[in-house]
Amino acid sequence: MARLKPSLKRITPDPVWRPISNTYWWWRNRGQHQLAGLFSSRLRESREKIHQYKDRYKGQRCFIIGNGPSLRKTDLSLLRDEITFGLNRIYIIFPELNFQTTFLLSVNDLVIQQCAEDFKNLELPKFFTWRSRKHMRNDPRVLFMDTDYTQPETFTSDMTGRIYEGCTVTYVALQMAFYMGFESAILIGVDHSFKTKGPPNVPVISEGDDPNHFHPEYFGKGFVWQLPDYECSERAYQMARNAYEADGRQVLDATIDGKLTIFPKVNYASLF
Repeated sequence: MARLKPSLKRITPDPVWRPISNTYWWWRNRGQHQLAGLFSSRLRESREKIHQYKDRYKGQRCFIIGNGPSLRKTDLSLLRDEITFGLNRIYIIFPELNFQTTFLLSVNDLVIQQCAEDFKNLELPKFFTWRSRKHMRNDPRVLFMDTDYTQPETFTSDMTGRIYEGCTVTYVALQMAFYMGFESAILIGVDHSFKTKGPPNVPVISEGDDPNHFHPEYFGKGFVWQLPDYECSERAYQMARNAYEADGRQVLDATIDGKLTIFPKVNYASLF
């Protein structure tokens, strides 16, 4: 089939090929998941429960915790009584903290597939992409979101509908925080810088300790992962900043020595 595709494309007029190609990729990336959702009581139940979070924390602040090496420079004990969003494998640091984040989000297919059992053992509210239902449907603490990594690029204020991932789970967390009504969302550990170089979004297999996150075993030897897409995530972050500021709210970046330049910087220690 792979060899046949270029030949078919050459002999098929573009006005005919393009809608066929678009339909195929829509079905592969989204259509089959959307169709399954129409008949899923679990997705409907998740949406109803997510709706209960609408504006629950209006006027308050939250911290969105990335997984960069800068977390090792950050006094996370100060967050014990704060409302926090943890992302992906943040749970690795929970034993050191002696507390968990308030919520946990993950939308990366590779991470969820490889860490499903770890996620199931976490007793906290979890928000996962609907694509992960094969691995997480038996976990009653999981609320499924209809997330999508394809176009259009949008910032949503309704987390019960379609959600653009923005090439980073941090962007999903910013949308969730907005939906929940937070006045300010404060980023930490969002270093926006990887030592490992290569093309974005291409799966690779880790060959040893992970130098890009707060723990060497985060994406340790044998873990399949993808390098970040900085350009895509920066476009998403700019949409988040615009949405927050248009509503009289703010996103602040308290990451120590972080390379992200989209949001206003703030000194982490000064927040307490």
